[in-house]
Amino acid sequence: MFITGGVLSSVGKGIVTASLGLLLKSRGYNVGAVKIDPYINVDAGTMNPFAHGEVFVTEDGGETDLDLGHYERFLNQNLSKEHNITAGKVYLSVIEKERKGEYLGQTVQVIPHVTDEIKDRLRSLAGETGVDILIVEIGGTVGDIEGLPFLEAIRQMKMEEGDGNTVFIHVALAPVLSTTGEQKTKPVQHSVQELRRIGIQPDIVVVRTSRPLEPEARRKIALHSTLPVDMVISNHDVDTIYRVPLVLEEQGFSSKVLARLRLEERSADLDGWVKFVEALDRASAPIRIAMIGKYTKLRDSYISIVEALKHAGAKLGLRPSLIWVESTDIEHGMVDLDSIVDEADAAIILPGFGRRGTEGKIEAIRLFREARKPLLGICFGMQLTVVEYARNVLGLDGANSTELDPNTRHPVIDLLPSQRNIDRLGGSMRLGASPIHLKPGTLAYSLYSRPVIHERHRHRYEVNEKYRPMLEDAGLIVSGESPEGLVEIIELDRREHPFLLGTQPHPEYKSRPLSPSPVFLGLLEAASQRVKLAH
Repeated sequence: MFITGGVLSSVGKGIVTASLGLLLKSRGYNVGAVKIDPYINVDAGTMNPFAHGEVFVTEDGGETDLDLGHYERFLNQNLSKEHNITAGKVYLSVIEKERKGEYLGQTVQVIPHVTDEIKDRLRSLAGETGVDILIVEIGGTVGDIEGLPFLEAIRQMKMEEGDGNTVFIHVALAPVLSTTGEQKTKPVQHSVQELRRIGIQPDIVVVRTSRPLEPEARRKIALHSTLPVDMVISNHDVDTIYRVPLVLEEQGFSSKVLARLRLEERSADLDGWVKFVEALDRASAPIRIAMIGKYTKLRDSYISIVEALKHAGAKLGLRPSLIWVESTDIEHGMVDLDSIVDEADAAIILPGFGRRGTEGKIEAIRLFREARKPLLGICFGMQLTVVEYARNVLGLDGANSTELDPNTRHPVIDLLPSQRNIDRLGGSMRLGASPIHLKPGTLAYSLYSRPVIHERHRHRYEVNEKYRPMLEDAGLIVSGESPEGLVEIIELDRREHPFLLGTQPHPEYKSRPLSPSPVFLGLLEAASQRVKLAH
């Protein structure tokens, strides 16, 4: 299945892909999902979150597009780095083959060599993973120059695989004019025409719009797309992305796809998903979470954390209310941090690399720690929690990370030994899932209820082993460590602080709607308990 997009980017292809995967999986089919990104970067790892949103990390250490996070959450299954195909990966492979002499005598061209590489990757992935159905989302917008080789490749696959083995689904926007309130279908019509100009006739058109698609608008789109009216699907705005599969199911979306593929229609088991959405609706007790980071102007930079809070909130009947705080604004005196500490029930010190905004984060950590309000530091947030503790509890003046101050007198955070001779930044961090041994009797152990866990990493710096005895003597507990002895999770004794936890890995990556991350459950439970005590 190939899902394309038109009119503008971020039109919702990723959620349509994830929703369709969920609906087909609920019918007993083995489903996989692939994101194709036409940019020349080999992966998303070196891209600024302001430009691209969150970098999602897979179990096997792939730095991928954030849509893979949606796929994993909706499908409730782990995907690999091979489920994100970029133009950079494709061209790099073709060039390496040319240098090795695999194309001797040939002029290497976009067609057939680049398009063949794309097709080979999709077929290999489908075969290796043994899926019944592979859903392929083509990133970007129809008409983008960089996306043309991928569209040509899937056009060819339609001919090669046969009519009953492929489906083209086009997602496009029908805006509503604020002046007249009219749903305008021309953008969808032009988008379909652009798709047909390069040889692809969509089998189904999914229309993004702010309100349910009106009958006349549906009729117009069907007419100009050469489709029956029932092959035009309304994907209108809803209160949560987790309701989208149910909206599509009401219109028989997955049944139409299965019919197009000549596959057996089966009854769907969506009971668990429906209960989750109902739990989201029922969650009413507000918990105010201060989200302190340096990329808060683009909140997609932290999308997995936001979704993990929703998952935990639904489980506990709580509704997280997020207070976004730009850490650079703290440094510049543009934020009344004392008021935020008073207002918030808990805080998360968000991930992010580089010096900008770090002193603002450290000051926020100090105030939340001293106020004894639940505090969670993730990755860089965990490292800065250690820095704050070293400065203000141990009294190590100027303690810092060597990432931020290479000449610091007290490098409590330092570069991992394995990173010292790295000469390439792309794909070279400590990445992916690895085992973490938890210390019995600690907060971390009580959250996970097992001695060994596996969480995903994305970092170069780590707690300096030389300072670990001093930190522990001062009351900082190392409650999780790697088999090699790296510090993975730190916390304070619960008699000293109700919930102060720092985690070097990213627990948000593995949180799922029906199985929330234990860390986020613990944070919300601690915040809720504090609210109850305050009243």
